Amino acid sequence: MAAILEELQPDSFSIASAHRARRATGAAIRLALTILSSAFPSTVARLMLFNSGPCTIGPGSVVDISYKHPIRSHHDIKDNNAKHFVKAAAYYDSLAKVATSYGIVVDIFAGCYDQVGLAEMAALANRTGGAMVITDDFQTSIFKQSFQRLLSTDTNGDLQMAFNANFEIKTSTNLKICGLLGQAISLNNKSKHVSESTEIGIAKTSSWKMCGLTPHSTYTVFFEIGSKQPTMTPANVPGSNASPQQAQGLIQYITHYQHSSGTFRLRVTTVARALYPGSSPLISQSFDQETAAVVLAKLAMYKFESGKMSSDEVIKWVDKLLVQLCAKFGEYRRDDVASFRLGPAFSMLPQFIFHLRRSQFLQVFNNSPDETTFYRHTLMTEDVSNGLIMIQPSLTRYAIDEDPAPVLLDSLSVKPDTILLLDTFFHILIYHGETIAAWRKAGYQDNDEYSNFRALLAQPRADAAELLFDRFPLPRFIDTEAGGSQARFLFSKLNPTNSYREMDGFGYQTLNGPSGVSGGIAGATVVLTDDVSLQGFMLHLSKLCVSSKEA
Repeated sequence: MAAILEELQPDSFSIASAHRARRATGAAIRLALTILSSAFPSTVARLMLFNSGPCTIGPGSVVDISYKHPIRSHHDIKDNNAKHFVKAAAYYDSLAKVATSYGIVVDIFAGCYDQVGLAEMAALANRTGGAMVITDDFQTSIFKQSFQRLLSTDTNGDLQMAFNANFEIKTSTNLKICGLLGQAISLNNKSKHVSESTEIGIAKTSSWKMCGLTPHSTYTVFFEIGSKQPTMTPANVPGSNASPQQAQGLIQYITHYQHSSGTFRLRVTTVARALYPGSSPLISQSFDQETAAVVLAKLAMYKFESGKMSSDEVIKWVDKLLVQLCAKFGEYRRDDVASFRLGPAFSMLPQFIFHLRRSQFLQVFNNSPDETTFYRHTLMTEDVSNGLIMIQPSLTRYAIDEDPAPVLLDSLSVKPDTILLLDTFFHILIYHGETIAAWRKAGYQDNDEYSNFRALLAQPRADAAELLFDRFPLPRFIDTEAGGSQARFLFSKLNPTNSYREMDGFGYQTLNGPSGVSGGIAGATVVLTDDVSLQGFMLHLSKLCVSSKEA
């Protein structure tokens, strides 16, 4: 495989001045699917697309060949000014249906500084269980190492992937299946286990087809609890005063797939979960706010990508759910904002939603449609741990003679005498404060007298290497400092507690001082942004929750 890739050469066709290269990507994918489905109709396969530019001719074209016609932007798509978008997306959607019918996985690798049409081709990877990797060039380590990790093998030398899986769910009578989110298609098996009233995601079925699986494949399944819950009682002993036990719901996951070794395997997992009425206090005690945040984010992505809501409507829907949940489980006195409190099981959820609202998943500013498609695809395929890092990145502080420590994702955490390690899942960034950067430029780390400073510089790089070790796709590594152009990747994620705008007592933004200089905490970096801070967000949320008026 490596030899084949190394011997590939660019085509020799000349490119006219002020014109893009002639690429018939849509026709090439269709031809490849036709060959695979005709020559190997009963054999699983992966179709890998290595794309270095947009399709400009033939079916699936995403832009005109002349550079005088720019490729579509988010605004063009929103305003229906993208000439090729709808037709191209429909074409690639039809190819995705062909691929899934034959169990073919489609991977898309984009290596180009410009967009390649990933937004139009998204269904090819999303429906077939394929990978999606976007890089600037095929010579980058991001592409090379991501490609190697996709083809990694286990201890037996077999690829760590499975094909043509059927995923079926069975439940006890007191549970109904509402739907599934993930890289799958419906098998239209409407069994007795399927809910009649609620549809979430890929619904109205208890079985799904998954063309491709990996050890990291993640799916979200929604269930509905019946209105009448049976109870389980202890042994029927005359005169027994034992109280009935809590009802349980039984769920069985049945996965039949073909392993990369060629063997067919069946995996069955059965779990039992206690069921409680909505008024039970045990619900609030066992609530998993991390999982809830990631599930809410994935559901928001599905609503947007399926065309059921616009981006603005999705944000309003997320806000409404948060207010309803906090109003139900919070403790407060009506119309008394200062009395509002959330228990430990819910206290972090508003913070997660605050960062979700500001993230690249819901805010498309400064991102191309291809980049947004890549980010959303990756979120939909990852587990809770990685999904939470995407929503609220982790930030670690390093200082001389101190152990590394996690700190708030806040502008207050940026200090001149510290180093910060930011993990957004897509980027691993090391930020050196002003003092640290000056010492590094002065070469103190090369002097044995300052060995502790040398160790300080080395520690975040070692920790970053551990984060890069097994992540797919490989994140972009950034080493920057105060005043550096790439420091923007850090500041765009920080809660702007110290900004040139502050919230007044009524929740309105006002300039703090005639010169616009923040009056926040001294020594902390000022973030130049018009975004509301987490403190302002929480204040507004509290007002909505305690208000006696209907929001």
